[in-house]
Amino acid sequence: MLVGKNASIDGSTMIARNEDGAGPLNPQKFVVVQPADQPKHYKAVLSKVEIDLPDNPLRYTSTPDATDGHGIWAAAGINSDNVAMTATETITSNSRILGADPLVDDGIGEEDITTLTLPYIHSAREGVERLGALLEQYGTYELNAMAFSDKDEVWYFESIGGHHWAAIRIPDDAYVIAPNRMNIDQFDFDSDDTLYAKDLPEIIKTYHMNPDTDQVNLRHIFGSATIKDTRYNNPRAWYGQKYFNPEFETTPIDQDLPFICRTSKKISIEDMKFVLSSHYQNTPYDPYGTGTEDQKKQFRPIGINRNQELHILQIRNDVPAEIAGIHWLAFGPNTFNAIVPFYANINDTPTSYKNTTGDCNPANMYWLPNVLALMGDHNFGLYEDQENLFEENTVAACRNLQIKTDQTATQQSDLPAYLEKVNQQMADITQQNSNKLLGQMLALGEPQMKLQFTLND
Repeated sequence: MLVGKNASIDGSTMIARNEDGAGPLNPQKFVVVQPADQPKHYKAVLSKVEIDLPDNPLRYTSTPDATDGHGIWAAAGINSDNVAMTATETITSNSRILGADPLVDDGIGEEDITTLTLPYIHSAREGVERLGALLEQYGTYELNAMAFSDKDEVWYFESIGGHHWAAIRIPDDAYVIAPNRMNIDQFDFDSDDTLYAKDLPEIIKTYHMNPDTDQVNLRHIFGSATIKDTRYNNPRAWYGQKYFNPEFETTPIDQDLPFICRTSKKISIEDMKFVLSSHYQNTPYDPYGTGTEDQKKQFRPIGINRNQELHILQIRNDVPAEIAGIHWLAFGPNTFNAIVPFYANINDTPTSYKNTTGDCNPANMYWLPNVLALMGDHNFGLYEDQENLFEENTVAACRNLQIKTDQTATQQSDLPAYLEKVNQQMADITQQNSNKLLGQMLALGEPQMKLQFTLND
């Protein structure tokens, strides 16, 4: 989900994504990568690609995998020049482009992309250009969408085939909700707000890829419009768009839902968190709702058991640059977590967010929301009110701390150290409130256990 600076409630740019795993558990952590820790020679784990990297990397926040063996998967972060990147979201394509430009087994992929790009860019547009050059040189073995932002611009990027790509600047007054499909529709190769592989127009013409007679619609040319899209992708875009634009006359299975949208409502962090946690509330398709069993299983929800982490990368325009970057973060299934506004100008992250291991430990902020979500899933209606209060109170407490910090930050002699202490306080608030919610759920749930008998001892 992407929001331009004039579409947001406070004039900030915001890019966000749910990192969903192939399975329910894929432990994540929140760290800072210092320039000295960035590799000079990068070697992938899942492919054979090796790349020499520039010798002047920037510091950046990151949410990599917490267990070894599959690569870094840095996922998202904000660098010390206040440039944000989220990568990646798997997207769909079609056999026409994959026949003309096959995927590359030993290319780059989601495992690598953030690490190869974010430390070396000084603007969102520069991020597009660097990633595009990497794809053209090394190719990719999978199709992905990425996003970049700075204080002024938001860019959305899609890989096309093995070596091609296209990107578009999101208008300042617009928002985007992009599920796991190719999403870019109308595209103007002559616009200053688009970038693309230099031979992309030629490949479209040479291999007769455009099915339309009167437009260049990249989703029609390079994307898919399958039955799976009507069950897995389109409904999620439909629900998010209806949240902001209830006047849209669309259905969950529409193949041509708009890409760039505008709404009269100024978009907040809380709006984004709701959409990115949603499961078709107030429709028959809510798995926790009152529809039929078939309706409840008809469409893939946004909030799901495979949510690993949710980030909203916010670059603010109403505060000094030193505190402008906020890496909002929540771990685990989004139905039972709260998103926390961590300052990005730091050298270290809170203990309970950085020390994740593969062993379940509810003292760790990756594992605790997973425990809450598993308990809550069995009787969502019983725990829903407590969860809503937990989330509201947690975000409110963190926002209050953020307001006070913004007012005093310029007075600090060692700002990163000061912000680290504030981030730790926010982490402590979230952990304490999560444990309080766990206690409330135990008190409500244990009387409902089947293992009971009405006569006392």
